[in-house]
Amino acid sequence: MTQAYYRKTPQQALEAQNASAEGLSAQEARRRAEQYGPNKLSEGKKKSTLQVFLEQFKDLMVLILIIAAVISAFSGNVESTIVIFAVLVLNAILGTVQYEKAEKSLESLKAMASPTAKVMRGGVRVEIPSADVVPGDIVLLEAGDMVVADGRVLENFSLKVNESSLTGESEGVDKTAEAIDADQVALGDQKNMVFSGSLVTYGRATVLVTGTGMDTELGKIAALMNQTQQRKTPLQQSLDSFSAKLAMVIMAICAVVFALSIFRTGMGILDSLMFAVALAVAAIPEALSSIVTIVLAMGTQKMARQNAIMKDLKAVESLGSVSVICSDKTGTLTQNKMTPQKVYADGSLLEGEDLSLVNDVQRLLLKAALLASDATNNEEEGTAIGDPTEVALVMLGEKFGVDEESYRAQHPRLGELAFDSDRKLMSTLHDIDGVPTLFTKGAIDVLLNRSTHLLTREGKVEMTPQRREELARVNMELSMEGLRVLAFAYKELDAVRPLTLEDENGFTFIGLISMIDPPRPEAVQAVADAKRGGIRTIMITGDHKVTASAIARQLGIFRDGDEAVSGVELDGMTDTELDERLPRISVYARVSPEHKIRIVNAWQRRGNIVSMTGDGVNDAPALKKADIGVAMGITGTEVSKDAASMILADDNFATIVKAVVNGRSVYANIKNAIQFLLSGNTAGIFCVLYASLLALPVPFQPVHLLFINLLTDSLPAIAIGMEPARKGLLDQKARDPREPILNRPLLARIGGQGLLIAIVTMIAFYLGYQGGDAVMASTMAFATLTLARLFHGFNCRGSESIFRLKLSTNKYSVLAFLAGVVLLLLVLFTPGLKSLFMVAPAFGFANLGEIVLLAFLPTLVIQLVKLVCDARRGK
Repeated sequence: MTQAYYRKTPQQALEAQNASAEGLSAQEARRRAEQYGPNKLSEGKKKSTLQVFLEQFKDLMVLILIIAAVISAFSGNVESTIVIFAVLVLNAILGTVQYEKAEKSLESLKAMASPTAKVMRGGVRVEIPSADVVPGDIVLLEAGDMVVADGRVLENFSLKVNESSLTGESEGVDKTAEAIDADQVALGDQKNMVFSGSLVTYGRATVLVTGTGMDTELGKIAALMNQTQQRKTPLQQSLDSFSAKLAMVIMAICAVVFALSIFRTGMGILDSLMFAVALAVAAIPEALSSIVTIVLAMGTQKMARQNAIMKDLKAVESLGSVSVICSDKTGTLTQNKMTPQKVYADGSLLEGEDLSLVNDVQRLLLKAALLASDATNNEEEGTAIGDPTEVALVMLGEKFGVDEESYRAQHPRLGELAFDSDRKLMSTLHDIDGVPTLFTKGAIDVLLNRSTHLLTREGKVEMTPQRREELARVNMELSMEGLRVLAFAYKELDAVRPLTLEDENGFTFIGLISMIDPPRPEAVQAVADAKRGGIRTIMITGDHKVTASAIARQLGIFRDGDEAVSGVELDGMTDTELDERLPRISVYARVSPEHKIRIVNAWQRRGNIVSMTGDGVNDAPALKKADIGVAMGITGTEVSKDAASMILADDNFATIVKAVVNGRSVYANIKNAIQFLLSGNTAGIFCVLYASLLALPVPFQPVHLLFINLLTDSLPAIAIGMEPARKGLLDQKARDPREPILNRPLLARIGGQGLLIAIVTMIAFYLGYQGGDAVMASTMAFATLTLARLFHGFNCRGSESIFRLKLSTNKYSVLAFLAGVVLLLLVLFTPGLKSLFMVAPAFGFANLGEIVLLAFLPTLVIQLVKLVCDARRGK
């Protein structure tokens, strides 16, 4: 045995050559286990809870809050400093808890039981955990087994392996035990190799393990995934940009106010510093970071109830910006199981369920399909063992009440010529009514060339060129529909005897059976819904281009004028050529993990937010590279789940569309909450600036503004975040991720609404300042600003008037308003709190009436404007 058959020649491959048919001794197995470690993929270093907690303080908004706390500390306002730091810690705790919850949700989705392997140890067959398999082990594989390590086939008994988790192809791959030379290995000829993560669908084999853990093909993909960096979400980018700009504006304005207070109004440094502190606290939305976290967490919980589990909290809103979904075909858009479709027999092309067992030709075709196959299917348990193609044949028999096992027992197999990828045929010998009959299935071109007759209802007729041409035409027609076609023939022998390859000639051709890995029914509607929402769906698969294009057309992905490209064609394109053709390409076939990353990159270069869906190991690097990686929770591999941002607990492609709607709703709610917080803060800024310019007393104490920002403002903002999704969200185009969260229309609303609230607040200030009582003026301004912002929470629920939105659709907004009013009344009338918040002793119920009237005026004006806009929109 030479080392030429190894894909690479590490130390474990060299040692594996010394393995004998008896396998490793227990001592040698232990030595190699110590040397190479467990047969597991590297999971990377997981973050500790402390690391996760500390990372919550990296956000620029948090830095702004820290600056505010430092300013408050220098001004001698210890209470404000304590409150701000309390908010920072609370926000960090929220983020940490959400991260840990997501990790636990992921763990619950992973298969807890590790697959086992049958190996030869010291000449004895034993079953061990897959983690204990080492290079040099002799593994025994049978149909239904999971391949737990890379290895070379030593003995082969018609072995066929499904490698869809690695390659994306749903069809099984035939394996051989024939040795190959180093040149063939370099060319990628790996027919005598099996790979970790694949499934044995047919036959059995003895395999010599050559690679485990990270030294497998699976490990190569895991390493590629670890090299791939994740991108920030659009909300992260928007908030980072907003925080940077807000920080500069606040510092500039504070500096101007501080200078004006000293040089223009003649205030002392301490009083001027108090003005600057008041302005900073008024401008900084202390609760914004916490509010965004809470809204995202609530959106995450809602999505989890709809079977979409989010691993990354901030990725929730990115779903609302997704404009391209690059989806794996097998198991994601399709059901990952071959099902029978059309049948051709006796000159008729008909659906499989329309077969007539009264027709002799059609009955013989079904008999040949069941006898010349080995698959079994348990309908009650929903389990099938065997090659997916043969499972489809068994399913066809079940449609007519034919049980494959009892049928095969009636006609036991007397001889067999196993399937061979070179011959493309499989033959089995049976006794049919006392006549030894050879049934053969395989590729149509091979069987046509070996058939001399064609079976019809009148009996055998000669296979003329015209009949061959007709059969070839039908085959082409079925293939163009994306169907895989199997041909069937039979031959009567003179006696039961050992079969030879020469027996596979002189057949009577029976007919054709086609099959397909069908689209998921819900995926068709999901693709249509995505298109309606301005989202382009792209199919990426390891299957043939013709098959993939046909499936894509059925799903509505591939339309007239679109292109399908193979991996080889993609390799021949430069990035410039790919960018030029990208909008027209809807299907990518025969692609590798590297190709998938390149496709995702190409769409991201165009400024698109890209989602990648998949369930296989080969999908994992692209899942991590995409803005939103979506893995299947049931059929998905552990590697794909670890790489994804979102996991579909029901493996339903349609759940992605629901998640997109939720993502858009979450973003809209966050934007409305930001409008609410900033318009209120803008009112406070206008008031402080006005008082500073006119040399008036400070209208608010820092503790007033902190009370508003952290308590009475937080409750309505959270309620806005719980606003239900509005109809029509899916009819809108995906949001441009390059659009800032604070665009011109939003800034105009924030400025205009803030000015309205500031006007009534300063009117209240002047009402209290009539007798020169600065404390009463401050109390009136504080109470009016607080109540006006509580009323304003109803304005920010949506773009429509409250009469259209209705109070009953969001009960939380009503509860938040009432809770805020109660807190304000406690501060204004509770003795202990009155002194803490510097409330004027003379403040009474008459003043409260003035405050209520003034505070309601901005909301009245805003709602009247919205009613006019509703009427103009025809609502």
